[in-house]
Amino acid sequence: MSDEAPHPDQLSGALHPRDTPALIGQAGAEAGFLDAWNSGKLHHAWLLSGPRGVGKATLAWRIARFVLATPDPDAGGMFATPAPDSLDIDADHPVARRVASGGEGALKSVTRSVNPETKRMRKQIVVDDIRALNGFFQMSAADGGRRVVIIDDADVMNVNAANALLKMLEEPPARAILLLISHQPSGLLPTIRSRCRTLRLGTLDPEQMAAALSASGVDGDPAALAELSGGSVGGALRLSLMGGLQIYAELIDLLSSMPRMDRARAIKLAEAAAQRGAEEKLTLLFTLIDLMLARLARTGATGAPPAVEAARGEAQTLARLAPTAQQGRVWANLAQQVSDRAQHGLAVNLDPAALVLDTLLKIAENAPR
Repeated sequence: MSDEAPHPDQLSGALHPRDTPALIGQAGAEAGFLDAWNSGKLHHAWLLSGPRGVGKATLAWRIARFVLATPDPDAGGMFATPAPDSLDIDADHPVARRVASGGEGALKSVTRSVNPETKRMRKQIVVDDIRALNGFFQMSAADGGRRVVIIDDADVMNVNAANALLKMLEEPPARAILLLISHQPSGLLPTIRSRCRTLRLGTLDPEQMAAALSASGVDGDPAALAELSGGSVGGALRLSLMGGLQIYAELIDLLSSMPRMDRARAIKLAEAAAQRGAEEKLTLLFTLIDLMLARLARTGATGAPPAVEAARGEAQTLARLAPTAQQGRVWANLAQQVSDRAQHGLAVNLDPAALVLDTLLKIAENAPR
């Protein structure tokens, strides 16, 4: 599988959520599902919500393995088992092995699909992706067991797909469980939300982030990654895999020289982000610039830099360049201008190097003398 292109629900360079060994920092969400399971009142649809990268997809795959491998709590009989207190399923369990290999017939994952006409990945989940579930339910119903569907992510369903899913939620197939992953549930149809039980996942603290990154085999300063990613494991993985900490450190070094700017270093950073095939790094660079400006604005507004440094010397630099609330407002206004210009520039394919350099020059112009 390592030489295949990443799936739409997989971060390039990271494990697929199906293969992620553990879910860290989401005990409350796991307990919410277990309570429903052990009560014998399992809802047919669940909305897994929360910020990007906090483990929603990992939880969905854990629930799927658990549901398909665990006897119903109301099965009774002389071989009744104690109520489970964890979603853990042994990796050697037949269900776990089939899920890992993609051969579990009672489980279906719905993601964005390839358009057969253009041969490109669609930007939305379309109605045919949802209607295909009817065939899945019919084929998998023969043995009378449970069926599980994971939709990752429900936010990108188009209108027709959402309406098709709504009809399915209104008339759910017997013994079927649908797990909807959503980063912004407010954008879903209210009628879809109302037919789902919600499991809310939160961000991770630095200690939990360190454990999650260690489990994923990713190196990097956990505190800095947690700070820049907002407690999102997925965001931290992306930063680590794409050299985000090094890019942010370079930005802070440039910022420390302002209002005068090391133009040679700025040009070098701009040219690196403008190389062919570096589109993702260019997007990451502007994300980090936005974040740096936001941290400057917050420093001015609160009178103190963030408690955790995301790069060496950051606190001193932020305090020097945002000494007052008025200067904090200057940075906040600039952040909006820079964000708008970057989005426009990326959309119309402006010269990336020129766009980056112009942004850095505007930051220098707004630095206090």
